[in-house]
Amino acid sequence: MLFRKPTDTIDVENKEPIAVSQQGFNSPKETVAIVNHTAETKAKTAPKKVFVLALLAGGYIAMGSLLALVVGGAMPGLAASNPGLQKFFFGAVFPLGLILCAVAGAELFTGNTAYFIPSLLSKRMSIKVPLKNWGIVYIGNFIGSIIVAYFLVYLTGTLLNSPSVDSAINIAIAKTSNPFYKTFLKGVACNWMVALAMWLAYAAKDIAGKILGIWFPVMAFVAMGFEHCVANMFFIPVAIFHGSDITWMDFIVKNLIPATLGNIVGGALFVGTSYWYVFDKK
Repeated sequence: MLFRKPTDTIDVENKEPIAVSQQGFNSPKETVAIVNHTAETKAKTAPKKVFVLALLAGGYIAMGSLLALVVGGAMPGLAASNPGLQKFFFGAVFPLGLILCAVAGAELFTGNTAYFIPSLLSKRMSIKVPLKNWGIVYIGNFIGSIIVAYFLVYLTGTLLNSPSVDSAINIAIAKTSNPFYKTFLKGVACNWMVALAMWLAYAAKDIAGKILGIWFPVMAFVAMGFEHCVANMFFIPVAIFHGSDITWMDFIVKNLIPATLGNIVGGALFVGTSYWYVFDKK
């Protein structure tokens, strides 16, 4: 049914329920209220639980990245004859990771860069709250990604005897070959899309809507070649494990740092701050 009975969403500032409209999705203003409630819930979650959820998120994004390599990375012929279509296939399966984070529940650094901003700017929480969350989640995402890359991909030989190995190495080389500013700007663009994907997931009222809302922006940023720091925690280490000449220092300095900073700007400024200013600023 397109129209549904209104449900209640919490107004974090006034601690009172606000009516959700009868349309088939939450309005932008309602979505910001839901995001504020989500940020408050995350702030109250025990650090140990946040860390476990962050491990899961790193693993989920790694699984989506692996699926992209197995499917889109195994199409060298198509990449040569029709690169746009190959990029589409690569991006089309990657959203698995974010879908699992949103529906099953997990703590992903890139999404969290946006969630806390409206509450922070409205002075409902201290800057210490998001910084603590981001630190725990970032480390957990990294460890979760490495677990999948080493134990579930490298040790199992999942990518061996497949063009996907060459694809993984070529992707890692490309990601560590750009100057700082390019990787940073690609990080901004990436997390603008990723944070919007999660915004659409909160706007949706059912699982199908959440999946659809996530799929388009995430597919788009992958196909366009933007930089997602958590995905890169899988892509580049898995190439290193399979014999790439890239060093861990190359990975951290040439990609992870600028991609992370760009992701923070993309999520915090272009999504969190923008929607706070329009719908939550008093």
